[in-house]
Amino acid sequence: MARIVARHGRRLIGFACVHAARDAGRIEALVQRAVQQWHFRGIKVHAHEAPATREVAAAARRFRLPVLYDVIGRTYLIEMIAAQYPDVNFIIPHLGSFADDWRAHRQVIDQICRLPNVYADTSGVKRFDYVAQAVQRAGAHKLLFGSDGPWLHPALELQKIRLLGLPPRDEALILGGNVARLLAVKTTATHTKPVFAG
Repeated sequence: MARIVARHGRRLIGFACVHAARDAGRIEALVQRAVQQWHFRGIKVHAHEAPATREVAAAARRFRLPVLYDVIGRTYLIEMIAAQYPDVNFIIPHLGSFADDWRAHRQVIDQICRLPNVYADTSGVKRFDYVAQAVQRAGAHKLLFGSDGPWLHPALELQKIRLLGLPPRDEALILGGNVARLLAVKTTATHTKPVFAG
């Protein structure tokens, strides 16, 4: 991953994927290496492997990184950690559920409204009316475009955002502005606008 990101640094931004249980006791060291040696800008945790822990959140806090946290529909996991670490930003892919669980989508919408440090991405949300509801209730500044490529076709995921008919400023936030802010990426006219691949 580090080699791929290094070759395509203008287009790709790496996240350090950690297994919160298997890597316990060495997460900070793993993240430090990813940040200092490879210039990665986030941490990825998948609850299917193990839920995010205080150790993960502490590493994110130390290196000022967002945590991409796939909770696989178990939205209570967000409450457990995001409230304890209000200075760590959490990005919840698939609006909480890739499995089309509308209850998880609704709960994540509530969470991104209530918790200032919780954001969601749009990848794989089949009932895209929930994406529209998330924008309406929480605001465009709380959503990130996600493609989940190569599993899903990015053009289809992009079209879901375009069909919302948002004002250009709101659409621009979702399609790159928010992720640039969360990852502290500077964009210029000669630099490709970051797009989150979630």
